[in-house]
Amino acid sequence: MTNPTRAVQEFRLPDLGEGLTEADWVQWAVAVGDRVELNQVIGEVETAKATVELPSPYAGTVEELLVEPGQTVPVGAPLLRIVTEDGPAEPTGDSGVPSRPSVLVGYGPGDAPQSRRATRRTSADTGRDSDGDTPPARPDAKPGARKLAALLEVDLDTVTGTGRGGVITRDDVRRTAGHGEEPTAGHGEEPTAGQSRPPARAPSPERTTRIPVGGVRKRTAEAVSRSAFTAPHASVFLTCDATATVDLVSTLRASPAFEGVRPTALSIVSRALLHAIADEPSLNAHWDDDTGEIVLHHDVHLGIATATSDGLKVPVVREAQRLSLPRLARSIAEVADRARTGRSTPSELTGSTVSVTNVGVFGVDGGTPILNPGESAILAVGAISDRPWVVDGALVIRKVVTLSLSFDHRLVDGEQAGRALATIGAFLGDPVPMLLADK
Repeated sequence: MTNPTRAVQEFRLPDLGEGLTEADWVQWAVAVGDRVELNQVIGEVETAKATVELPSPYAGTVEELLVEPGQTVPVGAPLLRIVTEDGPAEPTGDSGVPSRPSVLVGYGPGDAPQSRRATRRTSADTGRDSDGDTPPARPDAKPGARKLAALLEVDLDTVTGTGRGGVITRDDVRRTAGHGEEPTAGHGEEPTAGQSRPPARAPSPERTTRIPVGGVRKRTAEAVSRSAFTAPHASVFLTCDATATVDLVSTLRASPAFEGVRPTALSIVSRALLHAIADEPSLNAHWDDDTGEIVLHHDVHLGIATATSDGLKVPVVREAQRLSLPRLARSIAEVADRARTGRSTPSELTGSTVSVTNVGVFGVDGGTPILNPGESAILAVGAISDRPWVVDGALVIRKVVTLSLSFDHRLVDGEQAGRALATIGAFLGDPVPMLLADK
């Protein structure tokens, strides 16, 4: 009888793809001494694009954890060591990695994996793990909240979540970290007879909180800084009558073609932008710094700037120019919802060629957005509101919106940007003929 062969396998952070070279370690799902099975989730990483779970490529016993929550880990850095018996659980090549597609969760062939939160909801619905045992309770927290809790040494079991569905947010962690401060004895009390009043207390130092920056926020900071200091930004503005667009949206919501999807003014604005790009292709291009060339994209990959609890994300509607209005409206709603709920994969958050941002949802009239790196234009849409407007010489109340188009002046001149924005404004003023012409 031969003794089983023991080997120590070192699992390194795999290539994340999409140009991402590092990730922030969020938390471990295993501990030293735990037995892990092949493809069992060992922990979570937050890239600049999404939060994903990493499966183990080996079956064995965890010998050592090599990174800490909140630590930024470069691709190829070791994460943990696993002691295996009888060699790796699957045949390996020269690299020692199992002979299966070496992909991170969210990439590659097979069924698309569920996100961390979706997986957690599934577990909560079943109430049991694969062995039939009740899984240990685990606080439901945002990735950024977990990192902040680790750095502030806050036990998430003691935090009450105020996010949607009881999810713990960064603010919840900060509030908990500030608890437990008891007033100094006698502070706030009036002295009794025979007691002297305590000396005046020195002014307290300014109260501040330092927030570690990583993941989506770090990537956003790097991207806008790079864009602001490399692309010469310019902007043009247009205030236009969007009454016909608002009326059209109301009509479309009752149309069978839009069953299951709620069309919005953003759907019409996006179609208007695509219409303008057909006449001004320089809006769908980028500047190649290496060659000094302008690269025109034949397909429009439309980025939808989306505010999420983790920061700004820009999910992408691929080949948007090929989509009918119902499909475009549905795609915009789907990619934005996946981004807000943390279900987007990194590949779904990269590769846009032009973007649109709806700042009007925050109740503001407009803004001058910063370009996504690698894009030549971004359209900002302000709030649609009732304003006085002159129609046929008479002053009436109309639905009015302010549009702003920021552009890279290396590729786009004011003439091209102005014509494009005028085209978009005309489209919103009378969208039906334009939509029929685009068919």
